[in-house]
Amino acid sequence: MEPLSPVAAAAGGLLIGSAAALFLLLTGRIAGVSGMVASATRIGTGGTPRAQASAFILGLVLGTALVATFVRTPEIGVTSSVPLLVIAGLLVGFGTRLGNGCTSGHGVCGMARLSPRSFAATATFMVAAIATLSVMRHVVGG
Repeated sequence: MEPLSPVAAAAGGLLIGSAAALFLLLTGRIAGVSGMVASATRIGTGGTPRAQASAFILGLVLGTALVATFVRTPEIGVTSSVPLLVIAGLLVGFGTRLGNGCTSGHGVCGMARLSPRSFAATATFMVAAIATLSVMRHVVGG
């Protein structure tokens, strides 16, 4: 599969940023996906009303379907074991709740608001991702 063009990538970034800004302006809430999932599923203490959070999550799914239909379908390849993916997903979910937010809340919304906590969280996400990739590629050999 050929990579997206810089124009398509920039358009995607503009859409994400615009959606986050509009959500903040119209609702006064941060568009963090982990908080939305917590609110929609009533698992945690997300502050967004359940119906609004459910609509947000549904919009993510429908938006993905629209892009796959009209732009291109992503090529997905699973190169790891299912149990390892489940463990990784649980660890990411735990870390997201522990850090009071995810990359969308901190990286997109928090940094745009110049939140020091979001700068620290995003730097931590990036360092952890780089360290994990380095260990997996150069130590484990994956």
